[in-house]
This record gives sequence, structure tokens and C-alpha cells, in this order.
Amino acid sequence: MQHYRIAILGSGPAGCTAALYVARASLQPAMIKGLEPGGQLTTTTDVDNWPADEQGVQGPELMERFLRHATKYGGQEITDHIVDVDLTKRPFVLSGNQKYSCDALIIATGASAKYLGLPSEQQYKGKGVSACATCDGFFFRDQPVCVIGGGNTAVEEALYLANICSEVTLVHRRDEFRAEAIMMEKLFVQEQAGKIKIKRSFVLDEVIGDGKKVTGVRLRSVTDQNNTELDVHGVFIAIGHQPNTALFAGKLEMDEGYLITRAGRDGMSSATSCQGVFAAGDVHDHTYRQAVTSAASGCIAALDAVRYLRDND
Repeated sequence: MQHYRIAILGSGPAGCTAALYVARASLQPAMIKGLEPGGQLTTTTDVDNWPADEQGVQGPELMERFLRHATKYGGQEITDHIVDVDLTKRPFVLSGNQKYSCDALIIATGASAKYLGLPSEQQYKGKGVSACATCDGFFFRDQPVCVIGGGNTAVEEALYLANICSEVTLVHRRDEFRAEAIMMEKLFVQEQAGKIKIKRSFVLDEVIGDGKKVTGVRLRSVTDQNNTELDVHGVFIAIGHQPNTALFAGKLEMDEGYLITRAGRDGMSSATSCQGVFAAGDVHDHTYRQAVTSAASGCIAALDAVRYLRDND
């Protein structure tokens, strides 16, 4: 069983940044890449909000650069998927195709956007279908779009897009929304201003496109099963995210699946409920979920893990 001072689970922006910083501390970390090497950005096309890439960059290209940089200073890149962890004692033991042990662990396994599972939705993902208005809304400036969902996430996405797009249609399968009252007040203000249209009791039946990009959607009424079509260029699926933390259920404190970290003003803000285990990126961030915030939290987790080893050896 190979032993590492620090092991990192995940290879998205958080995991790669953590590996970079740990390696620069001469600790030669293991970054275990998981089922989706590179994380969610590998399924994204244009990334227009990555600092210093003013011309924009393709998601897969950006993650290739992340991965190269993560191993430049001695970090080891491991292709494996961990299915069990023993956090009851140090060194911690991680089990996948092989077993690994480590003195400190950084969890950067990310989160997965929830989708409806329609074949057409998958066909046009990254070609007009998105799960992040903050990431992709800019590409639909002055164009009509729709948002699918009825909770806080959907209303927030619709409000954000209302300042960018020519028209936003919010589609919800129920008559009543689940969003907070203050969010609904803001939504109704935008509805009265003509920036947002609300279609209640409808579901997304199919994403329509020309093979290269989205050109519209077909909606189905849940009351009479009749169909209606909308001409839109963007479809934002806003039915929530699921953090990839099932592996740690019953082993680390969570809130709705997100790892709880210490935060605070005295450092060690990425520490979880288990000493020596730290979290970075979307596994503990249910609010921002941006590549740049994930990378920043990877840096924080790495610095905390290095400090932890220094103070406890």
C-alpha cells in the first residue's frame, strides 16, 4: 500500500490547485483523479470568466493546463476511483482499485448538476443547455432564454439572466413555487416589468435544435398534456446540484450532502469534522460554485493541510 503525506481526491480546479500548493511545499501529494478527471469544466465549452484569459478558453483546454501544472512540482497523478475510506485513525486508508494511505486528506470531489435526463438535453449540453447562469449567461446577451425549475436556484438564475437576456421564461412544473418569499417578490417585480415570463404547470418535454445549437424548447402541460413551443437560444436547468460526498456519509458532518467546514478567522477554515481531513470546492460550497472560487478553496485547503502536518508531527 502506497503511503502519501497528503492525498487529494478529485482533479477539478480545487483538486489541481491543492495538488500544486502541496507539491510546492515539497510534500509530493497524490491526486486521485476519480471518475471525471478535470471535473465539470471538461464538459463546458466556452469559459469566458477565467481571470487572465481575456479571449476566453475552452473548458477541456483549461483543465489540461490545470492538470499539467498540478504535477509540475512533483505531485503524482493517479487514475483511480475511491469507493471506501477509513477515517477512524491515522494514517487514513483509501480504497479503490488499489489501496492508499495518507496522513492528511483533501476532499475535492466536486458536485454534479442535476439534469432531467432527456436525450435532447444531453445532446445540446454546452451548445445552449447549461446548469449555470453565472457561467454561461453572458453568451446569451440580448437573446431569449428559459429557466427550468421552481426553487431558489431557478428564481436566482432567472433574476440574474433578466439583466442580460432579451427575455427570460421561467418554467415550473407546479402552480406554486418553492422559492423563498423575498425571492418571489423580486421575481414578480421583473415579471411586471416584462423581463421575465412565468409558465406554471409545464415541464420541459424536449430541447429543439439544429444539431449545432439550441433553437427552442417544447413544453408539456401537466394539466392537459398539450404541448407548446418557445423560441429560445438558451436553456438553463436549475433544479439543484448534488455534492459528490456519498462516500463520506456517516463519517463526516454534512448539511444536505455538503461537507461542513470550520470557517472562522483563525485559519484552518477548510477543516472538516475529522482532524486531518479538509474540504475544497463544490463539496462544501453550495452558494458560489465557480471555477475561480473552487481553485481558491483548493489553495486554502492545501495550506491548511500543510500546517496541520507541521503542527501535529
